[in-house]
Amino acid sequence: MLKIASPLVAFVAMVAAVPLPGAEAKAAEKKPFSARDLVLMERVSDPRVSPDGRFVAYQVRRTDLETNKGVNGLWLLDLKTPGAAPRMLSAPGVDANTPRWSPDAKAVYFLSSRTGSSQVWRLALDGGEAQPVTQLPLDVGSFMVSPDGRRLAVTLEVFPDAATLGETKKRLDEKAKPKASGLLFDKLFVRHWDTWANGTRAQLFTLPLDPVGAATGEPVLVSRGIDGDVPSKPFGDDSEYAFSPDGKTLYLNARIAGKAEAWSTNFDIYAAAADGSGAPRNLTADNPAWDGYPLASPDGRKLYYLAMKRAGFEADRFGIMELDLASGKKREVAPDWDRSAAALKISADGRTLYTNADDLGQNRLFAIDVASGKTKALTDQGNVGGFSLSADGIVYARSTLNAPADLFRSATTEGAKPTQLTQQNAVALASITFGDYEQFSFKGAKDETVYGYVMKPAGYLAGKKYPVAFLIHGGPQGSFGNEFHYRWNPQIYAGAGYAVVFIDFHGSTGYGQKFTDAVSGDWGGAPLEDLKKGWAFALEKFNFLDANRAAALGASYGGYMIAWIAGNWTEPWKCLVCHDGVFDTRLGTYSTDELWFDEWEMGGTQWEKPDLYERHNPLNHVAKWKTPMLVVQGALDYRVGAEHAIGIFTALQRRGIPSQFLYFPDENHWVLKPQNSLQWHETVLTWLNRWTTPAPAK
Repeated sequence: MLKIASPLVAFVAMVAAVPLPGAEAKAAEKKPFSARDLVLMERVSDPRVSPDGRFVAYQVRRTDLETNKGVNGLWLLDLKTPGAAPRMLSAPGVDANTPRWSPDAKAVYFLSSRTGSSQVWRLALDGGEAQPVTQLPLDVGSFMVSPDGRRLAVTLEVFPDAATLGETKKRLDEKAKPKASGLLFDKLFVRHWDTWANGTRAQLFTLPLDPVGAATGEPVLVSRGIDGDVPSKPFGDDSEYAFSPDGKTLYLNARIAGKAEAWSTNFDIYAAAADGSGAPRNLTADNPAWDGYPLASPDGRKLYYLAMKRAGFEADRFGIMELDLASGKKREVAPDWDRSAAALKISADGRTLYTNADDLGQNRLFAIDVASGKTKALTDQGNVGGFSLSADGIVYARSTLNAPADLFRSATTEGAKPTQLTQQNAVALASITFGDYEQFSFKGAKDETVYGYVMKPAGYLAGKKYPVAFLIHGGPQGSFGNEFHYRWNPQIYAGAGYAVVFIDFHGSTGYGQKFTDAVSGDWGGAPLEDLKKGWAFALEKFNFLDANRAAALGASYGGYMIAWIAGNWTEPWKCLVCHDGVFDTRLGTYSTDELWFDEWEMGGTQWEKPDLYERHNPLNHVAKWKTPMLVVQGALDYRVGAEHAIGIFTALQRRGIPSQFLYFPDENHWVLKPQNSLQWHETVLTWLNRWTTPAPAK
C-alpha cells in the first residue's frame, strides 16, 4: 500500500532507499556491460518539483523478468535537506506512474492500475494510505489538476456517439465477446502504430474535486464536437493540454480526423470552458501545419505553444509562438534560434520560457527570454529526458552514453554547475565497465560538417584492433547522440568486444533545420555519402578499428539504409542487421499508417511522383546483394509492416545469401518486452560474432 506516517517521520516510513550521491557502493569485480544489465537498469523519468520547492517526485521503472514486464514506481526526494536519500513512495511491484502535485504541495496525484484499471490516486504527505480519486468505468489515459485544485482533467477513450461512459464500456465489452470477427472500415487509420482502430477516440473530460481531493459527480466532456484524439495517438500525453491560471479554461491541441487524418499534420489549438459549457474555439485555424503543446502565461494573458510552418511535414522545426489572448496577435518568440523546441515550461514571473532540444549530438536544456528571444543553453553534455522548475533552479533527468538517467539540479544561469541528486543504479553500475566514447566531425555530403561518435570496447587495450559495429539511426529525422538508450545502446556492443561507430548523417536533428530537411527526397543519397565518408574518416583517425571485421546495423530508416547498403555499399561489411526496414518504397507508402510521412519525404503520392519512389528503392538493387543479413521484424509494426521483412528475407534466401529471420509476434516497431529484448540482443550478437570473428589459423 502507498502510505506515509507524518512529515517528521516520512522518510523513515518510506522504503527502498538508494545510496546518496557520492556514497560508496560495494564494488564487485568489474565486468563488461551486457543486455541483461541493460534490461535490469532502473529507468528514471518525469521529475516534478512540488509547488513549495521542497520535494521532487519522480518515476522509476523497474524490470520484472518473471512477469516479463516493467513496473513503474513513485519516488520522493527532499530538496531542502542536504544529503537526503531518495525514497520510494509506492510499494515494490505496485504500478504507480505520472506523479503530479496538488497546488498546495500537500499531496501527490498519480496513475495506478492497482485495482485492475488505470485510475487517478492521491497520496497525502501528512500520513495515511493512497486514496482513489477516480473510479471510472474506463481507463484514465492522462490527467491534470487545475491550478486552484478544484477540478481534475482526465482523458478517456470513448465512442463519440456514446451518451455515457457506461455505454462505451458496455460496447467495448460486447466487442470482446466471441462472434463474427470481421471489421468494416470506411476511412484510413484502420491501424495505427500497433493497434487496429475500434471506433473510440481519446477525449478530454473534467470532474470537480472536493476539499480532500476526491473527484465528485460525472465527468463532463470538454473537447465536445472535436472529431480527433485528445491527446493524440499513439504517444500523446498531458503536455497536449493545459489549464489557464484561474482554472476556468482548458487549452488543448487536436487534429481533426475526417477522411484526411492519415495524411494530415494539421493540429490546431482550441480553448474550451473547463466546466464543459460551450463549444471549443479554434485559436490557430490560420496555420495549416502543426500547432500544439499549449502553455498559459502566469497572468493568463498570453498563450505559448509550438508551431510548424509546412503542412504535411512532421519533422519541420517547432518554433515557439506567443498568442495575445485579448487581441489575437501572434508572434514567434525566437525566430532566429535554429532548433526545434520540445514542450515548454515558464518561469513564475512569465519572463523566461524553458525547453529542451537536440543540439549537436546532445539534447540540452535551453532558457529563452520571452521579450528578446535570446536563447542560452543551460546544460552541456548528455540527453535531457524531462525537467521541472523550482523557485531556485531547475531539476532534470539526464543520461549520457555511459550513464543511465539520474536527476540533477542546476541554477537557471548559463554555465551553472549541476549537482547530481540521485544515483539510482549505483549498486549495479559499481561492477560494470563501460567503453569510452568520443565525438568527432568531418566533411560530409555537400561539403558540410557532419558529426559522429566512436566508442571503444570495454576493456580496451592500446595497440589492438577490434571488430566494429556500425550503427545507423532511424527517423531519418533523428539522432544517435549522447544518450543512454534502452533499445539501441552502443555499450552493449562495446561490452561484447566491439568498437562502435555511429554517424548523424544529413537528415539528423540538432544541426539546424536545413540539415534536417536535406534527407527528404534523397533517402539513399546524401545520408549514404555521409556514412561512407564518416566510416573512412573514423578508420583513418582511430587505429583500433578493424576495417576487415565490420558489421552494419540499423532499424526503421536505419533498416531501410541497411537494405539500400546491401545493393549500394557492400565492400566493408562482413554482415548486416536489418530491423523493421523498408524494402520497397512503393509498397511502403501504401501499407504504412501515417501517410503524411512518405508523401512529404518522396515529394507527393506514389502515383504523382513514381520516379521519386523508384530513385532510392532497395528492391531494385537485389541483384547486387551478397552480404549475409539478419532480418528482424515485429508483427505489430504498422509503421513498417511485416511484408517488408518477409520480402527482404525471401530475396536473400532466393539468392542463396546466408540469412536469418527473427520474428516477434508480440512486438511493434520496437522490442519492448524484457525477455524479447534479451533474445534480440543474443541473436544479434551471435550473428555479428559469426561473421566478424577471424577463422582459426590452419
